[in-house]
Amino acid sequence: MRKYAIDLSPLKKYRDFKLLFTAGLFSYFGSMITFVALPFQVKELTGSFWAVGLIGVVEIIPLIVFGLYGGVLADYLDRKKMIWFTEFGTLIATSILLINSLQEKPSVILIFVIAAIFAALSGLKRPSQDAILPRLVNHDDLPSASALMSLRWQFGGIVGPSVGGIIIASYGAGAAYLVDCLTFVISLALIWQVKSVPPLDKSTPPSMAGLMEGLNYAFKRKDLLGTYVVDLAAMFLAMPMALFPFWADEIGAPYALGFFYSSITFGAVLVTLLSGWMRNYPHHGRAVIIGALGWGVAIVAAGSSNSLVLVITCLVIAGAFDQVSALFRGFIWNQSIPDELRGRLAGIEMLSYLLGPLGGQARAGGMAAMSSLRTSIVGGGLLCIGFVSLIAAVMPKFRSYDVRTNEYALKEAKVRKNRENI
Repeated sequence: MRKYAIDLSPLKKYRDFKLLFTAGLFSYFGSMITFVALPFQVKELTGSFWAVGLIGVVEIIPLIVFGLYGGVLADYLDRKKMIWFTEFGTLIATSILLINSLQEKPSVILIFVIAAIFAALSGLKRPSQDAILPRLVNHDDLPSASALMSLRWQFGGIVGPSVGGIIIASYGAGAAYLVDCLTFVISLALIWQVKSVPPLDKSTPPSMAGLMEGLNYAFKRKDLLGTYVVDLAAMFLAMPMALFPFWADEIGAPYALGFFYSSITFGAVLVTLLSGWMRNYPHHGRAVIIGALGWGVAIVAAGSSNSLVLVITCLVIAGAFDQVSALFRGFIWNQSIPDELRGRLAGIEMLSYLLGPLGGQARAGGMAAMSSLRTSIVGGGLLCIGFVSLIAAVMPKFRSYDVRTNEYALKEAKVRKNRENI
């Protein structure tokens, strides 16, 4: 089983990677508690499909604008400082939610405003958070480090919603926001100890020209472009998360809401813990496509059942396939993109893996309102299967990406090896 088990060695070899990893364990755990509290609070205050789906709508524009700008900043400023200051800003925004929840009549409008602020801060932070990884570990350890960083998110994705559901049911949304604030304080203290990660040599000043340079690079590389398009399609067309509060009620299991939120991540954890084999699997493009198709099939199966056990099982399987796709996308990004463009490309990547689910919330809520919950879930899964199949057919460079022969991967491996030997 050793070749299948996740490789933990980067945590032992790299002090700064370990600090960043631990900080994320705390902050993302708290953020996922808030992630459950936001739609729950809106549902309780409005009882509307549209209102819950609107959370995703108000986050889209800030995420696009600040995500792209955050990528430019990540190639120009110290990436560690960008992470710290945006985490601090998120702490302030969460504190406002806490104060609002304590009011006799919490403001729904303020909740949407803070959701938009969360998206803006995430857009500024995530490119630096993703781009910092190749600077903290050696090139050969990037696949293992990527898997560990995924495990960090997954811990929060499983434990956070489950704990959040208990906290909300017992003490209300305000208690959930308070716990989130406390986790940010711990995270900020840990990140403070990470060394500075400034640009290596030349850096492109924040400008539209710098942004366009990154976008042109992404569009020029069809193998890279395919990773973004597949992820956007899978998440936008088949992400059912906005419907979880209503889905749990429909099958007579409101007590299981936390399990709905954690099931997808639980499947992802299983794959990550058994990801050792991926280090030596070279057909990264093929793996991304198979993972996205498996996600769509599992969502269709989940939406076709009225059994809580079968629904949760299918969502676990969906999460497992999605994680296969996610890990191999990360391998392609981290092993083939030059450091001087890594921040800007991380901004584009962030839009692909965050914008899709946010748009998917609006798609799922709107489609359910116009038809039915089941139609929204099953129809979204079928659309995902069809669109991913089409992408695989029309983008052969992406479909055939092999880390052993791809020109960009080979070039970047040589550059980083030379840098590590200096």
